[in-house]
Amino acid sequence: MARETGRKLIAQNRRARHDYHIDETYEAGLVLTGTEVKSLRQGKASLVDGFAHISDGEVWLENVYIPEYLQGTWTNHAARRSRKLLLHRGQISRLIGKTREPGYTLVPLSLYFSDGRAKVEIALARGKREYDKRHDIAEREAKRDMERALRHRNR
Repeated sequence: MARETGRKLIAQNRRARHDYHIDETYEAGLVLTGTEVKSLRQGKASLVDGFAHISDGEVWLENVYIPEYLQGTWTNHAARRSRKLLLHRGQISRLIGKTREPGYTLVPLSLYFSDGRAKVEIALARGKREYDKRHDIAEREAKRDMERALRHRNR
């Protein structure tokens, strides 16, 4: 059997970039059961309500929805269970220091297979205020209008 290469995106949390200022991103491995991997290979997962936290020197991913595997038996997994993330000790200690600062949290950005292994991209993020969100939307619309005007001018 040939090994899978490359990156295959499973789920993305697009709302996170709207709701948070992303400071740093980390790629972490996931500790999964067999039925979870099979369900992910079908491309079904949701990161919408997900978050990560640190307890006892370990990073845990909470509230990420991986549906039960339909062909699974009594060994099937719980859809929203806690999943351990695999990071280097130095990365974990840096995250511990940063998340103790007020306003910082750990948010999953995407879930994907990298060379056949399930990975999650987590971000050290600060929550945006409502006026920050409006400002970002106004910037995006202004940029879109400029590009549209340039396209029409070049015709």
